[in-house]
Amino acid sequence: MVDVADKLAYFQAITGLEDPDLCTQILQAHNWDLELAISSFTSNHNNDPLSYSSSTATATTSTVVEPPISSNYGSDSTAIAPVAAPPPGLGWKIITLPISIISGSLRLISGAVGFGFWAAGSIFSYSLGFVGFGSNSGRGGDSSAQLVTVSAASREALEFIAQFERDYGGSGSSSRPNFVGEGFMDALTRSRNSFKLLFVYLHSPDHPDTPAFCEGTLCSEVFSAFVNENFVAWGGSLRGSEGFKMSNSLKASRFPFCAVVMPATNQRIALLQQVEGPKSPEEMLMTLQRVLEESAPVLVAARLEAEERTTNMRLREEQDAAYRAALEADQARERQLREEQERLEREAAEAERKRKEEEEAQERATREAAEKEAALARMRQEKALSLGAEPEKAPNVTQVLVRFPTGERKERRFHSTATIQSLYDYVDSLGCLDVENYSLVSNFPRVVYGTDKLSLSLKEAGLHPQASLFVELN
Repeated sequence: MVDVADKLAYFQAITGLEDPDLCTQILQAHNWDLELAISSFTSNHNNDPLSYSSSTATATTSTVVEPPISSNYGSDSTAIAPVAAPPPGLGWKIITLPISIISGSLRLISGAVGFGFWAAGSIFSYSLGFVGFGSNSGRGGDSSAQLVTVSAASREALEFIAQFERDYGGSGSSSRPNFVGEGFMDALTRSRNSFKLLFVYLHSPDHPDTPAFCEGTLCSEVFSAFVNENFVAWGGSLRGSEGFKMSNSLKASRFPFCAVVMPATNQRIALLQQVEGPKSPEEMLMTLQRVLEESAPVLVAARLEAEERTTNMRLREEQDAAYRAALEADQARERQLREEQERLEREAAEAERKRKEEEEAQERATREAAEKEAALARMRQEKALSLGAEPEKAPNVTQVLVRFPTGERKERRFHSTATIQSLYDYVDSLGCLDVENYSLVSNFPRVVYGTDKLSLSLKEAGLHPQASLFVELN
């Protein structure tokens, strides 16, 4: 954002006022809006050049541009400073006050009506474009293209070019300076960016020497070709706002008026040469050639500085790009190492989890086996206790022999009233079998003493006084 000092300097350069206190007051009155303050000053200056204060009477005669680059630069003719007219009297202001009020009211009303028509036209145009009836819809144009806003200074420049072409384009010569269709400051920026000087022409339509100068000099084929090749050309009419501003800024006292300027520091303008009055193409060429030769070192230095700045910027961009690439490579390596580390940690955690699960499963199996063994031991003990003591030989005592699949034999005496279940309890209490599902079977005759005979006594089952049974695994 332009600071206060730059705004003040630019306002002084455009308006020609040297009193910084007055310029500060004017800018403060317009809330430091530079464009509004300049427009207000220009309109007031057109109506009443001394409307601000009597202190501006001497300011209009001073130079508002930077000093020339070389002492050899100067004017080809003597500049005549405008003489300030005395301010109108109080009586005249009182007489013209009603007229000023009425004219101001009419301008306000016309402005409001014009704004209303503009707003309505914009809404209507947008509505047509929205439903597909825009001006570009039938020509394949982009209906979403943004409208380009043309500034007032650019509009004045385009109007000047069009009027100049109408007035002098049909004179038989197709040559003329290629005036840029933009404001003065934009043209100055263009000349700086292209490392050229800015050729300024201030057009006074009412001056008697203007037609001959435009047709004979500006539209000269040799002169216009020289200007178009070596300069950026900008023209403005005194009837326009910016043309009038530049005539004040450059202290134009005679017309036709031409000048060669270049940008200086703090948004000021360096005046290199001014030519006032009618000149032949040869005189203009000699003057411009001399200015161009004397300014060549400055332009070359500016170009070299810009090229060096561009080279340094490109070098910094390349260094930044290389740094970013190296940084991205480092980050990629770090990310890869981090991902590899995370993978190894996940694998280690998974292996640890599996090891713990296996240990837990093994501990659980061992514990279950121990519990099962303890349960079997208790069961065998309980069944052994349930059998009681082995009876002595007697008539009511049965001798039972049990043979196991391993070939092992066990023998015991039971009361003849004991049940087949007692025989199973006896086999279980021995702990000679690893299975729980088995049957006691006699060979001759083959009889299986299954669950349906568990409640029979030995005598009822035909096993008294002695029996031989073997264990058959199911």
